[in-house]
Amino acid sequence: MEILTPRLILRSARPDDLEAMHAVLSDPRATRWWSTPPHETLEQTRLWMDAMIANGPDHPDFVIELDGRVIGKAGFYVMPEIGYILHPDTWGRGFGAEAAAAAIDHVFAAHDIEALTADVDPENAASIRLLERLGFVLTGSGNNTWNVGGEWKDSLFYALSRADRASKVAGQAPA
Repeated sequence: MEILTPRLILRSARPDDLEAMHAVLSDPRATRWWSTPPHETLEQTRLWMDAMIANGPDHPDFVIELDGRVIGKAGFYVMPEIGYILHPDTWGRGFGAEAAAAAIDHVFAAHDIEALTADVDPENAASIRLLERLGFVLTGSGNNTWNVGGEWKDSLFYALSRADRASKVAGQAPA
């Protein structure tokens, strides 16, 4: 499966993506708000990649390519919750929003699902802005919801309905 955006390719993961994804998942800046500590070994990333690949080519969890180079992932490892992570060298250029929007639009087009969810650390201001830009709304919060490397993290819970996404996309269309 492959999705093209103006600047990116979202596609199913392949074994040869291992080193590029390890560069992302082993970077403490990238994994600061991720669900696991930075990967310490290539084998740890290989196991993570094997699980992603095992979901099959029709599963809506994608690696993100920019100019032929894998820079992260975006999609739905477990439906209906979106997740994304990008290499810090690519931050601040809108790639996360572009990739997440493409994955969201694909899921709403291909699946009979009425709402998507997201779980974000309250300190992750960039991710909160990204979700809200895409039309997600805050639905709740939780304390000590994730234990990452022995440290408890809190969560903000967001949701995006099919109708809200359609309204958001229609509002962005040129006049």
